Amino acid sequence: MAAADEFVDTPPGPPPTFFQTPLGRNFTLGVGIAIVLAIMAAVWMWSQQPEYRVLFANVSDRDGGAITASLEQMGIPHKFSEGGGAILVPAEQVHDARLKLAAQGLPKGGNVGFELMENQKLGVSQFHEQVNYQRSLEGELARSVESLSAVSSARVHLALPKPSVFVREQQLPTASVLLNLQTGRTLDQSQVSAIVHLVASSVPELPAANVTVVDQNGNLLSDTSRQAGAKQLDPNQLKYVMQLQQSIVKQVESLITPLVGPGNVRAEATADVDFAQVDEAAEMYKPNSPPNPQAIRSQQSSEAGNPAPAAAGVPGALSNQPPGAATAPISGTPAPAPQGGAGGSSRKDATTNFEVDKTVRYEQKPMGGIKRLTVGVLVNYRRIVDPKSGKVTIKALTAAEVAQINDLVKEAMGYSKERGDSLNVTNAPFDGVDKPLEPAAAVPWWRDPANIAMAKEIAKFLVAAIVLSYLFFRILRPMLRPIFRKLDEIAEVPPPAVRETTPEEDEQAVIARSQLEEMEAHQAQGYRENLQMAKNLAKEDPRVVANVVKAWVGANE
Repeated sequence: MAAADEFVDTPPGPPPTFFQTPLGRNFTLGVGIAIVLAIMAAVWMWSQQPEYRVLFANVSDRDGGAITASLEQMGIPHKFSEGGGAILVPAEQVHDARLKLAAQGLPKGGNVGFELMENQKLGVSQFHEQVNYQRSLEGELARSVESLSAVSSARVHLALPKPSVFVREQQLPTASVLLNLQTGRTLDQSQVSAIVHLVASSVPELPAANVTVVDQNGNLLSDTSRQAGAKQLDPNQLKYVMQLQQSIVKQVESLITPLVGPGNVRAEATADVDFAQVDEAAEMYKPNSPPNPQAIRSQQSSEAGNPAPAAAGVPGALSNQPPGAATAPISGTPAPAPQGGAGGSSRKDATTNFEVDKTVRYEQKPMGGIKRLTVGVLVNYRRIVDPKSGKVTIKALTAAEVAQINDLVKEAMGYSKERGDSLNVTNAPFDGVDKPLEPAAAVPWWRDPANIAMAKEIAKFLVAAIVLSYLFFRILRPMLRPIFRKLDEIAEVPPPAVRETTPEEDEQAVIARSQLEEMEAHQAQGYRENLQMAKNLAKEDPRVVANVVKAWVGANE
């Protein structure tokens, strides 16, 4: 009871919290270790995260849903960007995913094509069948136009008139194309003409003049008022002239540069090109050539005469009297024929045809022929650098060198005196020619795109390594040190040595074992007595027992 009174007199301390108990400390240690391991795993996964690239961009909602469903079936990770308008996949799987999706017919482009005709129902009307055919044709044309790089999306509208048996009532079909171009992209006239001819060639009896192309801003891209043969500037012709002039300049500069050095020659060319297409047909005649300059091919002659009757009788009044009665001749001798006098007429015609030479020539002159070339060449002075002082001096080219350059330029440009070509070669100093040559500034290594990408990867791994090292050596390792210390203490306990014993030692061990058993029996009896005494005390005065237990808990015993 003295011990109980001693514990009762000790004032009780504040009750310990859960984290101050051994169980709470172990729980806190475990949670901390788990958090550190989770952070380390997240950092490692971030460092190993693959680079994502665009698989498809600007896809419709229907195509996007079909593509994502196929990617999930194939087990390819993906994510979205640009508000869901682009689908991203790991860079190493972009081409593989595109090929697999193309085998499934994805993306379809949001337009229905001839696959619409595959789902025809039994008993469909002719009108419905015609409408489906027109929708399919419009969808296929829209897909073809969308394959252009500058076109984001397209819609095609066809107006197909009903066929008529009357020729006067027949109407030609028309088409309208609405283009949604990529941001910052435009179409030149040649590309618009290509779209017009693509649509016109895909619809029977559709002329190119009946195709209208409009962009998303409402701008008319196709010139429907343009007639065949109208005198207007053709972009293809202008492009051909530019390419021809650039080709001549490139040939001249590439031929003269080895003589005067790089950067010491400038050339410009102007080409006058004839784009007129001429069809000429001529017939030429000339006299026959010797030795028979007058060869007769045919002759024809005709002669005709009508003589008048001669005057008869005695001049005077008797001859003016009427003739007497007719009488028959006495004999059968015919009267002589009257001789032609001054009052008769005659005609004689003669026609002679000669052989004449004839040459028939048909000539078609192609368009795009060069009518005249004008080339100007400017050659820099020769630079002379003193090897000792490094001073730069300039010197004009000699007349022989200028004449040599002039001849080379004529050969390079295809000079023709009959065509009226013009060439001017001038030798003059360039601005800043007396300054020493400075080598081209090399791109710094820290601006090289390849080095920048490599530096980003290295920095990514270094950051991950630093964070992982800090978490392990400064946080995780101190947390695990008590656990490792206990394990080391357990491991350092030496096992009992096994050696051979003598009979005397065996006898002493038996005596010691019997004494130890007696002591354990006395201790057990004492422990049972003490336990029974504690039970009785707890029954008699529970408050004292409670104070003892609080004291033990506060002392962490």
